[in-house]
Amino acid sequence: MWHQLFKLDAEKPQSLQSQLRQALVKAILDDRIPIDVPLPSSRELSRQLGVARNTVVLAYQHLIDENYLLAHERRGYFVNPEILGGRVEWSKPKTESSSADAELAEGPEVTIDVLSQRNIHRPLDWAQYPYPFIYGQVDSSLFPVNDWREACRLSLRVGAISQWTHDRVDSDDELLVEQVHTRVLPRRGVWAERDEILITSGAQNALFLIAQLLLDKNSSFGVEDPCYVDARNIFGLFGGERVTFPVGEHGVQTDDRLGQCKLIYVTPSHQCPTTTTMPLEARQKLLDEASANNVVIVEDDYESELNFVGKPTPALKSLDTRHGVIYVGSLSKTLAPGLRIGFMVGPPGFIKKARALRRLMYRHPPTNTQRTVGHFLALGHHDSVLLRLSQAFKRRWETMDRALATHAPLSAIAPAFGGSSFWVRLPEHVNAKALEARALEAGIVVNAGDNYFANREGPKNYCRLGFSSIPEERIEEGIAKFSALI
Repeated sequence: MWHQLFKLDAEKPQSLQSQLRQALVKAILDDRIPIDVPLPSSRELSRQLGVARNTVVLAYQHLIDENYLLAHERRGYFVNPEILGGRVEWSKPKTESSSADAELAEGPEVTIDVLSQRNIHRPLDWAQYPYPFIYGQVDSSLFPVNDWREACRLSLRVGAISQWTHDRVDSDDELLVEQVHTRVLPRRGVWAERDEILITSGAQNALFLIAQLLLDKNSSFGVEDPCYVDARNIFGLFGGERVTFPVGEHGVQTDDRLGQCKLIYVTPSHQCPTTTTMPLEARQKLLDEASANNVVIVEDDYESELNFVGKPTPALKSLDTRHGVIYVGSLSKTLAPGLRIGFMVGPPGFIKKARALRRLMYRHPPTNTQRTVGHFLALGHHDSVLLRLSQAFKRRWETMDRALATHAPLSAIAPAFGGSSFWVRLPEHVNAKALEARALEAGIVVNAGDNYFANREGPKNYCRLGFSSIPEERIEEGIAKFSALI
């Protein structure tokens, strides 16, 4: 009975003791072990499971400390009935299925249609594929494990825990704000006061706050075309007419229609998805045009630190003298997207309103994560990571550039200053969406470019190939296989 209830696997990353503790907890909370039936002795259970006796002893002792088990002398280990208290005794009523049930399962009618929006879809198990040309994910081999552990340890000191366990209402962690203020923003030439900085749950959350505060159905908004899909969808939820501006070799190309817009969303450092970089002259021109038309510029400065060719161009925000730019950034591309740590910089009055709105949504990002990231930055680890990433990405960038040039019929312009992806034009007759599905069957993860274009009838022969997550030695072979599929 017991070896069937507690199945352990030595191949799993968890220790056998941890697996046993987890299995015991599950069995107890699922009422699989009667409270009047003793568990086997540590000697007997270790024999049945084929593990060291000490593994069982430590697991039992831990669950005694956690009040899951009671140790009765000469009788053995028993489930503590108190751990099962406080639960409603209720079984789900049986109902007959009908067509009406299907309608009820849809829930109440909603006022915002989000399911019809076009999105980028990627397999969650992308790391299991041999050729993951996926964009926006991290290579675990490049993640600074030891440096991150050091920052975590500092966050787990008794004094630190007593600070981040408090509800901060609408305030952010002082250490993280200080590091964004003194370390992160100055790299981009952005100098801001602390009351001009708001920590967000990733850059996307910052865009949502901006859209909700600035737009209504009477407001027109401008976006690049092609464009970051989620940004276009977010602004579309709250705004009225969408005005699209084409992307040329020097970034977004505005015209007289800019005057119709309440705001314009741009990605000047590495245009999403084409990777073009807006030169300094074009940035100043955009600032002047936006100022003349009273248009707010929302600058998404993603991948700004990943420049390994030439010197980085100053952010639009660094050139802004009229508080006309709201700057958005994150640590997703340089540390880990799963941390969901982003920030926005804007006029103090606007940030104050954004902070009040954020409070109504989720108060503030998790303070333990904020504090850990703050330590990571303060210890200088982020700057070190940027150097290692730039060196690794430059090698992959060069390898991929050669591979794309070698294997016809792939056509791509190499990113001018770095980044972590290529925007690839396929032959006119090739449907990128169909090729994406065919490639996945062959173990190659790519991203069809259809949804980046605002018009559903836009070009179908573009795709985005990332190189942040694929080892350098697999790039050439992966591109060769991808080219063969065409």
